[in-house]
Amino acid sequence: MSAKTISIIILTVLLTIFLMVNTEPVDFDFLVATVPVSKLLVIGICIIIGFIIGFVVGRPRKTLSSYDDEIEKHQPVSNKKELSDEDRDYIS
Repeated sequence: MSAKTISIIILTVLLTIFLMVNTEPVDFDFLVATVPVSKLLVIGICIIIGFIIGFVVGRPRKTLSSYDDEIEKHQPVSNKKELSDEDRDYIS
């Protein structure tokens, strides 16, 4: 196993233990109502929302090559230069 896999397993076990220890009810104020909710549920939902936000923010952006393709699509055809036969022979 790699170090990354082992660290993920350890963090998952610690998170599970933390959630199982905190099961007592807490008062949750939502707008005008106060509802007793398990601390386990509140922490679990916050963790899930945090993972989702982290995933969305941490996604890689488009690569530079995709921007180059977009620029080439919108350039007029007259700007493209063709190689002469001499140049083709020199390159090959």
